[in-house]
Amino acid sequence: MTDERSSNAGNGGRETNHTDDETPPARGNESSPDSTADGESDRLSIDRFHDACQQAGRPVLTADGVARALDRPQEDVSGELEELADRGAVQRLSVSNDPVVWYPSELEDLTEKERVVVFPKRREIVLDRPTQFTRAQLSQFAHLADGNGEKGYRYVVRPEDVWQAPHEDFDDLERTMRQALGQRSERLEEWVRSQWDRARQFRLYTHEDGYTVLEAQTPEVMGNVARQKLDEEHVHAPISDTEDWVREGAEAAIKRILYEAGYPVQDHRDLDSGEALDVDLEVSLRDYQQTWVDRFAEAGEGVFVGPPGSGKTVAAMGAMAEVGGETLVLVPSRDLARQWAETIEEYTSLGPHQIGQYHGGQKNVRPVTIATYQIAGMDRHRSLFDDREWGLVVFDECQHVPSDVYRRSTHLQSQHRLGLSASPIREDDRQTEIFTLVGPPIGTDWQALFEAGFVAEPELEIRYVPWGDDEQRNAYSSADGRERYRIAAENRGKIDEVRFLLREHHDAKALVFVDYLDQGRELADALDVPFLSGETPHHERRRLLEEFRRDERDLLIVSRVGDEGIDLPTADLAIVASGLGGSRRQGTQRAGRTMRPAGGALVYVLATRGTREEEFARRQLQHLGRKGMTVREQTVEREQTSDDSSETV
Repeated sequence: MTDERSSNAGNGGRETNHTDDETPPARGNESSPDSTADGESDRLSIDRFHDACQQAGRPVLTADGVARALDRPQEDVSGELEELADRGAVQRLSVSNDPVVWYPSELEDLTEKERVVVFPKRREIVLDRPTQFTRAQLSQFAHLADGNGEKGYRYVVRPEDVWQAPHEDFDDLERTMRQALGQRSERLEEWVRSQWDRARQFRLYTHEDGYTVLEAQTPEVMGNVARQKLDEEHVHAPISDTEDWVREGAEAAIKRILYEAGYPVQDHRDLDSGEALDVDLEVSLRDYQQTWVDRFAEAGEGVFVGPPGSGKTVAAMGAMAEVGGETLVLVPSRDLARQWAETIEEYTSLGPHQIGQYHGGQKNVRPVTIATYQIAGMDRHRSLFDDREWGLVVFDECQHVPSDVYRRSTHLQSQHRLGLSASPIREDDRQTEIFTLVGPPIGTDWQALFEAGFVAEPELEIRYVPWGDDEQRNAYSSADGRERYRIAAENRGKIDEVRFLLREHHDAKALVFVDYLDQGRELADALDVPFLSGETPHHERRRLLEEFRRDERDLLIVSRVGDEGIDLPTADLAIVASGLGGSRRQGTQRAGRTMRPAGGALVYVLATRGTREEEFARRQLQHLGRKGMTVREQTVEREQTSDDSSETV
């Protein structure tokens, strides 16, 4: 792919800058129109004005400031500024603290330009007003760390981003980098090349006699890395200076250990693909979904990362069709297993006789089987899955995979592995294990999907609510630890606030989330609506969700079971009444219940004013703010009346 902005002729009207001691491109001024034939070098020119701004460290200066910076009389400078203004080179602006300040006219144009600033030492790229093309190119080798459209975008180039870059050789990656940045950054490119080389130092392959071999590029890297990190649990013995005979079943551990040492292992084993399975996708993939599938097909493994509502499940079915082999899908709960089965039947050419579910409710192993992680990890069931040769294993909600219970399911062998996650982060910082156990991240930044209209960006607002009564306030003051948090979470003042928000949005379909069963029951009684929790029988849970999905019901109270264990229908309004001590992933899941192509969705997070819930709310939603969502904060002042409540903010 080529792009006219990346040609040597220029940057297509955008600004690019290097920092971290890199030499910036020189500004040409050999033939400045402000120079004079008789050599009046002291006379003010636009270039000398720039010099004064740089010396003062400000883009806007008074005449006195210019005179001081250039060590010239203010009277002379004032007249010459007027001349520059007449020619349009600078602009004047009256302000309250000084009669007039001056700034270059070109600053007015910069507000509409794409600007790129590269920090090679920190491996960061900051953009203002980037085009979709630039962001698409950046997503191939960098991670979006902060994505608020109003404040700009900050990308970080991490080792794993380079390791999984979808390019055949480094020249292609280098070309993509220069297209994205509009410039060369030798220091950054040198580091990226080193990571590119690291990702190609080790590979696993199948020996002609059927066993697995770990091969290194050189004897030095084999001796100084692999043979220092691995022991007899992982390898039998050396075969040569660059090859070791791998113990059966140790492949996943080897990949994890070397990945953590900074050397991802390429897996070139001849894994069994199982029986062929013709799968036709009966829905068209969006462009970004097709890109995900193409990158997965090239790598043979990966994790689809995207916001709720971006269609990761449908993209996974595209991967199934690409693989064309028998597939095992692992999910956290039987409700999700049922929903997966229904979705596969709806969106693919597969019939009910080809789709099986294996969990506490039913146990059928078929060409496409959906099982729960818990069942797949149990010894008495695991042989059923081990004995079948899977072409593809899909790990839904794969952020759970590093946990001890779910990890056992990753020992299942298959030709291809695919993970799905809206937010592959963990509070125990074990998220790198997700990518070693399943595959590298593949995704599109959230803000790009918001702007393209594929996924609606919900409006997020934290509302700091007063105490509902003095009894709870006093109990909070005398409590400590976890009990203190629970009292704040169950603040009865939140019942009035939920009522208020539901009245304000009386036409909305709403979900109210709680962490505590007692609070959920109290809210359900106060609002006269059902409370959906882990105690709700499966048939009752399914009926309530179907009624909500068909618009026969417009309000549900939902416990933690709604975070990941079931596929909740989308809503116009989500109110988080408690749960602020939960994970960043939980905040993502709950906000995601309002994400859909139609706009106007709202998420309100309630925190008891003056308690640690305030801190929890900010921390939980900060992660979403970095992904491009706008987060507002409001303090509620409520006056109680005998039969209702009124509120000011």
